[in-house]
Amino acid sequence: MKRALSLVLAAGLGLMALLAGCSGSGSEKIRIGEVTRSLFYAPQYVAIEKGFFKEEGLEVDLTTTSGGDKTMTALLSDGIDIALVGSETSIYVDQQGSTDPVINFAQLTQTDGTFLVSRKQIDNFAWEQLKGSVFLGQRKGGMPQMVGEFVLKKHAIDPHKDLNLIQNIEFANIASAFASGTGEYVQLFEPQASQFEKDGIGHVIASFGTESGKVPYTVFMAKKSYLDQHEAEIQKFTNAIYKAQQWVASHSAKETADAIAPYFPNIQPDILESAVKRYLEQGSYATDPILDEAEWNNLQNIMDEAGELKQRADYAKLVNTAFAQKAIEGK
Repeated sequence: MKRALSLVLAAGLGLMALLAGCSGSGSEKIRIGEVTRSLFYAPQYVAIEKGFFKEEGLEVDLTTTSGGDKTMTALLSDGIDIALVGSETSIYVDQQGSTDPVINFAQLTQTDGTFLVSRKQIDNFAWEQLKGSVFLGQRKGGMPQMVGEFVLKKHAIDPHKDLNLIQNIEFANIASAFASGTGEYVQLFEPQASQFEKDGIGHVIASFGTESGKVPYTVFMAKKSYLDQHEAEIQKFTNAIYKAQQWVASHSAKETADAIAPYFPNIQPDILESAVKRYLEQGSYATDPILDEAEWNNLQNIMDEAGELKQRADYAKLVNTAFAQKAIEGK
């Protein structure tokens, strides 16, 4: 990711042109680029479906930009206004010496969203049972893999020595690779985890989100120059996200699943509800948009452990909680 981001401005020109057609005139329209389509981002879809953005006088244009590199390319080249992506990407950009830093202003998810899935049912699972196994992990440098390695090391497992670690499979193909017989264990997001349990392909035996603690896993961010020029719109945007976060926190998994169902037409209602319920139970959905310093430091500890942190990133430089605080206070 870091090498790709160093070429981001050049690579972004083509994507900027592609996305420009989605952009309309008017200061009240905001273009969001989400790193992937995921029910892990349920409050974002609730904000759209329940009309919270409209209540704030905003029109949002949501594009799935498919990957951290592409998302940051679109943001840095003005193809989108706001990115929904992992906070680590803002740190990677800062490490490249950007003169217009990417600022995290509203947190959406506050834990890792992956689960440890075993091919066989295991009662009384202990992490040491993973030693010597074939483990289907995530892409190097991405948050899922970094969190996975952080948790494994926490349990005295060296992923590169104690496991037969496979991490050369594209993110979109990991679930299908496991379903076709690759690996004894796999690190999966929902709804694949619930679907595999229903289909008898695998069994959820642990949560990486629970094990790793709170972390700014997915955050809305924008270039500092954009924030400075569009403070009113960013405040309205953050207000809408906070309303959605509160709505999700105060409603059942089924109600949230029903609200976001239009974004996941190929997922059965029971699987959607099961997946949302699992994320609610482990507190994955942030209940307010504030990214606090303890979470920021935990993120950097995870990155440092994975060897992906060149130097510690300044919280005060890359995080702005003013919009989130005003949203909570109702100002």
